[in-house]
Amino acid sequence: MKKPLLLLLLLPLQLLAQIPPSLNATLDGYEYPYPVKTLVLKLEGQAARMAYMDVAPTARANGRTVVLLHGKNFFAAYWRETIKALAQAGFRVVAPDQVGFGKSDKPALYYSFHQLARNTKHLLDTLGVRKAVIVGHSMGGMLATRFALLYPENTERLVLENPIGLEDYRVGVPFQSVDQSLATELKTTEASIRKYHATYYPNGYPAAHDEWVRPLAAQTTHPDFPKVALASALTYQMIYQQPVAYEFKRVAVPTLLIIGQQDRTVVGKGLVKDPKVLATMGQYPALGKRTAEQIRGAKLVALERVGHIPHLEVPKEFQAALLAFLK
Repeated sequence: MKKPLLLLLLLPLQLLAQIPPSLNATLDGYEYPYPVKTLVLKLEGQAARMAYMDVAPTARANGRTVVLLHGKNFFAAYWRETIKALAQAGFRVVAPDQVGFGKSDKPALYYSFHQLARNTKHLLDTLGVRKAVIVGHSMGGMLATRFALLYPENTERLVLENPIGLEDYRVGVPFQSVDQSLATELKTTEASIRKYHATYYPNGYPAAHDEWVRPLAAQTTHPDFPKVALASALTYQMIYQQPVAYEFKRVAVPTLLIIGQQDRTVVGKGLVKDPKVLATMGQYPALGKRTAEQIRGAKLVALERVGHIPHLEVPKEFQAALLAFLK
């Protein structure tokens, strides 16, 4: 019993040791848990590579595919344990890095959820996937919702894990220009990333989460960082200016919401100066319930004492809820 436990404790340290101190815009030199392929897209006259993992089932194949859509401050690799669980349950799993994130290119263009959804649809078409379960976390939840609205015939089921965009941030968060957002992004450090990510964990920041902070921090020391920072500023504008909160009633596919009840994420939270206004925002217990009521037939799984990233904070509970819904 002691040896497996020791290996379990050493595993995060081994993974951290493999992260280079400096990484370029596409995380070259940083290994994902599964092989990464790329699809070349043509966007606004630019060629842009979209990176993705396409993982075959490790148990008897059930003929179904699950697509995992990452959050804004993450990249597809953080789905590692979810991919493993789904593959063991017989699913094919496709986990892309959206253009502007992770190992995908970071072009300077007008980012929209419509375009990211179209990119994802093109990827699935290329892979021969006609219909899939679409799972989205955080920003990925906004994208997953847009995908389901645009392509209901290609969406078998929709799963939203602590999605942002359950409210319209424009109501309480002051507007910032791209230049203002970029200036803020350029000040990013490893310490500031870790401080922000700590807000995702209401019960204390786990040291193992550094596995997902360090690659982002390594980009801040690379000459490519201005390109990364601009993509981050542009995708912030996408989130702020393109709400989905008013459209949940139009979702017409079977939907599951998995909501950590202690999540208080608000995009642009630091810009809200009035504490009374801030107190009305990011109330995920109420937001999750309201959204579930807006989507016909939606199921809500409320995870008590859990924050913004259930699939990392309580992976077994998250996987159990997800797999039960997919049966």
